[in-house]
Amino acid sequence: MARTKKPPIDPDDRKVIGGLLRELRRGAGFRSVESAASTPGCPASRQTIYQYERGGLTPSLAQFLELASFFVLETPASDAAKPDSDRRAFGVAAVARVLELPAYHLVTARELMARMQPGPTA
Repeated sequence: MARTKKPPIDPDDRKVIGGLLRELRRGAGFRSVESAASTPGCPASRQTIYQYERGGLTPSLAQFLELASFFVLETPASDAAKPDSDRRAFGVAAVARVLELPAYHLVTARELMARMQPGPTA
């Protein structure tokens, strides 16, 4: 079966996703992408993170979640980082926000599930 071509991702969605990743990185105390990427366990390269943050590439949902987890849960605490509770709250908000973007099709999936629900039985 042939693969269907994915529809292009809206540039505004790319900016939102990149901005959320940038804020997660900064909240973790990384002033630069280079310092984040050089941290052991970082799930993406410097160039990849740059491209995500600038909107040149869009991470898959799994890639976004992996980076969010790294920035919020796996980075060591530092003086430059926001308090843990703030990082966690913003992490939750960031994940909730991307799940509602058309880029990840979750809203479309929920709408499809609602249409497929069986009617009431007699």
